[in-house]
Amino acid sequence: MSSVQAPPLTKEEIESVLRENRFARICTHNKDGTIHAMPVGYRYLNGQIMFLSLLNSQKNKNIERNNQVSVLVDTPDPLRGVLIYGTAEIDYEHVYELTLKILETSPIIRDRPREEQERITKAYTEAFRGAIVKVTPEHVVTFDYAKDEVWNNFLKIYIQK
Repeated sequence: MSSVQAPPLTKEEIESVLRENRFARICTHNKDGTIHAMPVGYRYLNGQIMFLSLLNSQKNKNIERNNQVSVLVDTPDPLRGVLIYGTAEIDYEHVYELTLKILETSPIIRDRPREEQERITKAYTEAFRGAIVKVTPEHVVTFDYAKDEVWNNFLKIYIQK
């Protein structure tokens, strides 16, 4: 790989990566200062990353103590991603409504009738008692190795036949 940061994504590419992907990794701070990283299903909406988090989860406990988080959304092919440094807010009041917003684009329910989406979301929020975490970006770093000459030469020589 290159000896410097990989080329960045454009604003349009950032939006595309965040809207088209379903899973991210969130990093929070444990009480002892170590990092807690977990995969989450999310939705990018109104400039925020939103996901359901179980009430007693470690990430919720960590966010209540320190709401500074990192979220990584990346793709393996092409190798590119968006790393968000931001502030997390836990919403305990609008769990059903926001879970419906998060799930309505999920392949699991998106093609179902609205009444069925609502029924499934209600069952989901009752089974997985949680809260909605909203991450507001403060600083964003991106990378796109598809635009990196050294990476592409490496792939041509050693990987692609």
